[in-house]
Amino acid sequence: MSSLGLCELCGTGSRTVSSTVGVCAGCLKRYGERALEIARKAHREYRLGLGLPPSVPRDGGLKCEVCVNECSIAEGSRGFCGFWGNEGGALRPVTRDPSVGVVLWYYDPHPTNCVAGPVCPANTSRGYPRYTKFRGVEVGYYNLAVFYIACNLDCLFCQNWEHKTILADSRLRSRYMRTVDELVDAALGERVSCVCYFGGDPGPQTPHAIAASRKILERKGDGVKRICWETNGLANPAIMKQMAKLSLASGGIVKIDWKAWTPEIYEALTGVNGSKAVERLKTNARLVSEMAREREEPPLLVVSTLLVPGYVDEEEVRRIAEFLASVDSRIPYVLLAFHPDNILRDLPPTSRGHAEAAKREALRAGLEEVYIGNVWLLGDYY
Repeated sequence: MSSLGLCELCGTGSRTVSSTVGVCAGCLKRYGERALEIARKAHREYRLGLGLPPSVPRDGGLKCEVCVNECSIAEGSRGFCGFWGNEGGALRPVTRDPSVGVVLWYYDPHPTNCVAGPVCPANTSRGYPRYTKFRGVEVGYYNLAVFYIACNLDCLFCQNWEHKTILADSRLRSRYMRTVDELVDAALGERVSCVCYFGGDPGPQTPHAIAASRKILERKGDGVKRICWETNGLANPAIMKQMAKLSLASGGIVKIDWKAWTPEIYEALTGVNGSKAVERLKTNARLVSEMAREREEPPLLVVSTLLVPGYVDEEEVRRIAEFLASVDSRIPYVLLAFHPDNILRDLPPTSRGHAEAAKREALRAGLEEVYIGNVWLLGDYY
């Protein structure tokens, strides 16, 4: 159970103020840059301890355009994600070969705890019979869960934070270096009906994932092989379009995790420029939604938001939902319960009242499908 946290600016003490973040949501909105200077301390100290860039590089070196961070990387250094670097004036992955990723995978039996579970063909038969051969749950079949070890964000609450430790350690990293063809072979198993890329985030390693996906779809024959993505949505739009095309063709889903609406709250929680991130999210959500018009079922785009107590409140959800509804009211929106993890351990899990109020706001904003995920984490915490 969390104790009272303290805001360094206004002095507010509350169970929904994180002393790790250092400031409350109100001060992030009110004081902007002044509040962010406090919040950035936790990111810098944590990342320096891991040997990762403490902030998005702006060294005037080689520009990387894989994601919204657009790191400017000095010779011999790496970008914020830790995966791409400047070697001899050329942008190269840490594996030195784009056909080799730092990745692991496992077979997850259906029904899986998928963000898009409420609309997924494997759970609901949406898209039957083209994208699932079953009515009901695909019992006896598997999702190939592909975990990419890198991320272009630094979420203080990351549930899979171990990827940072692995990526930063060359000896650990070498254990997880896998080729595109190895991944393809794993995906072509007879009982694999979908492949979901997550992490970390698949964003930094999209060349590897896209190459594997194309081979999977070329070689799958008559089998169902849905290609899905669970991502923060910050990829270069040209890359996002390629990702979405693969999902569109295969019956898969692009799941975009939208962390927050207010730029200062986004940055305080994730360590990257919130204004740029929110604008990129708008661009990519519009892009994928427009592509979704080519396929009625299952929905191509699903958006999720983690309900971080004290920071991602009903107002944040309402603003995200209003934007989504203005694009397409049919976009499914999943509100996820928070659990304290990584270095953000001084907040409680999400309260049931918080989740239910956020759902009401999203529906009032005009969205037709709103779901609460990870319901077993909800309680009466605040």
